[in-house]
Amino acid sequence: MNRILFTAEEIQASGTVLLYDARATHIRDVLHASVGDVIRTGTVNGAIGTSCIVRMANDGVWLSPCHTETAPEPWIDLILAVPRPKVLRRLWPQLAALGVGKIVILSAFKTERFYFSTQWLDPMFYKPLLIDGLMQAGVSHLPQVHIRKWFQSYVEKELDTMFPNSLRLLAHPSEECSAIPSTLEWRRPVLAVGPEGGWVDSEIEMLTARGFTQFSLGERVLRSDTATIALISALMVSMAQL
Repeated sequence: MNRILFTAEEIQASGTVLLYDARATHIRDVLHASVGDVIRTGTVNGAIGTSCIVRMANDGVWLSPCHTETAPEPWIDLILAVPRPKVLRRLWPQLAALGVGKIVILSAFKTERFYFSTQWLDPMFYKPLLIDGLMQAGVSHLPQVHIRKWFQSYVEKELDTMFPNSLRLLAHPSEECSAIPSTLEWRRPVLAVGPEGGWVDSEIEMLTARGFTQFSLGERVLRSDTATIALISALMVSMAQL
């Protein structure tokens, strides 16, 4: 944890915050902090800054926060064909850490319907993982997650409303389609990543008809989590070079 986060609801009327879970353990056993020390903290979906430790006990750590800085905004959005449950579990914290703002989990021709029954699509299970990713990266904006079980319905009825002005990029393994086009006018991108093996032709046609530009990292077929992290990292490098 590079920044301890807590929700606005955890801030007591006195202005202090009591932590008694893994965050308190981290402060005691990893940071080896003591009363009077100042640590990096932030409010989920709010400002960031520091907190002074005002009290420590076996059952908790009391903090007095001072959050005056604006946290970095997410810089990319993601449309992701629903991966296998264990892959999705690994991905949640990574997506938050990498700066993804909106995450649409979508069906695709090559995905299995039973993937949508996993507990890792339940906010009770994925939200803590997203917060873990935010604490790792030292930011505070929680990604917005949207679950959509029907590909065609989402693309035709919701995509334009959700991403009206985004740079639309479609990732698909291919020998013919090269890396990220350098001629594109850069703005906040939405990246569409398919299932392992990529999108089928009809899905590619439907997305390109909606303004998506296809690109590829090469012909290698990667696992969903590997491909997603590699693609976002490549976009991050491209944007940094502008």
